[in-house]
Amino acid sequence: MTQVTQDQDLPSWLKLSDEGVTVTLKYKTLISGVLTDKLMMRAPSVMDWRASKVAGNGDYEKQELSLFSSLLGLTEAELLSLKYKDYQRLSAGYFRLVEEDDV
Repeated sequence: MTQVTQDQDLPSWLKLSDEGVTVTLKYKTLISGVLTDKLMMRAPSVMDWRASKVAGNGDYEKQELSLFSSLLGLTEAELLSLKYKDYQRLSAGYFRLVEEDDV
C-alpha cells in the first residue's frame, strides 16, 4: 500500500492508504460479536455517495450514517453504538479520504 500523505501529518490513531483509512478507536467496541479497537473505512465511490443521499432523503445526518455504515461494513446500530469521540475520529478519517492531496 502506498501512503497518500506523510505519517507525521496524521494523528497517531489514523493510518491512510490508497484503499482507505484505518482508525484506532479510543474505546473498544463490540462489532459482530467481536471486541475491536480498529475500524477500516474504504474510500467512497460516487455510487456510495448517491446511495447515501437517497437513503438520507434530505436529512444530512441520515445520509452520513448511511454512507459511513456502507464504507465501514457496519450496521447503523453498530455505528450508533460507538462513543462520540470515536465517531469523530471516523469523520476525520473520511474527510482525509475525500480531500484533495495537494490542498
